[in-house]
Amino acid sequence: MLKSFFFTEKYRLWAWGGFVVLLVLTWTQVYITVLINSWYGEFYNILQQANDIEAFWQSMTKFTYIAIPFIFIAMFNLFFAQHYAFKWREAITYYYLPLWEKYPNNVEGSSQRIQEDTYQFAQSLESIGLGLFQALMTLIAFIPILWQLSKSVTIPILANIDGSLVYIAFLTSIGGMTISYFVGIKLPHIEYDNQKIEASYRKQLVYSEDDKNYASANSLFELFTGLKLNYYKKFRHYSYFSLWSNSYQQIMVVLPYLIMAPSLFGGLITLGIVSQTGNAFSKVNESFSYLINRWTDITKFLSVLKRLKEFEENIK
Repeated sequence: MLKSFFFTEKYRLWAWGGFVVLLVLTWTQVYITVLINSWYGEFYNILQQANDIEAFWQSMTKFTYIAIPFIFIAMFNLFFAQHYAFKWREAITYYYLPLWEKYPNNVEGSSQRIQEDTYQFAQSLESIGLGLFQALMTLIAFIPILWQLSKSVTIPILANIDGSLVYIAFLTSIGGMTISYFVGIKLPHIEYDNQKIEASYRKQLVYSEDDKNYASANSLFELFTGLKLNYYKKFRHYSYFSLWSNSYQQIMVVLPYLIMAPSLFGGLITLGIVSQTGNAFSKVNESFSYLINRWTDITKFLSVLKRLKEFEENIK
């Protein structure tokens, strides 16, 4: 999968050049979010004072100058990422088809692996890959900011530790990922089984469509029953994970404000610092917790990778 895109002459420029373009675009987006975070501090301090309408409108104008470029850069970043992911799918397809054509034996679910799985691979790269890229860059940009803002917040237990909020964001995300692993440990295998059963069911229907003599209601009902049981199992395990992930996300929404409340009501920090710190904490924690937030998508991606790897090993 990597070789067909990054190490073939036809796609090498797209692969490496496109990677650099995505790097620059994503870093630009993150840089603008840093500017917006700084704006939060100024803006909420103006609201807290509530005595300078001119400063309010100047701040709103400043936000406009920051937000408009962000909107267009985000749009182009997504547009380019979609093309980049499809080019990767194209490279894999052109790599697989000649090998599959020459391979003398039948491979289970070949049509699905070449068409559906390569499509899912490209779609997952677009969403998960770009998101992971952005999460890593957000950490690079926001950890120093949150580290600095931690000096303004007094946390009794961590009073003598520099960057206390960074440690809290990191430790809560590690704890969250550990629990997520055990709650969702069976999901990749369930997704893999589901795709395998879907492929068999689809194959039977396609053969029956071309030749009604091939159609067998009993066989189709049997395949669908197996599919139904696997889906019920999948729904059950996803509901467990959904319960946990939603609980974790809601706790993380209020956690920074619970931490900062004593300092705010004690008059040690302003509303602007609270807003700026809350936003920075959210960015860092979301980036640390990226795997939790995208666990179900990553699960599907892992099952696709497993199927494509099996197919590639067979046709080679």
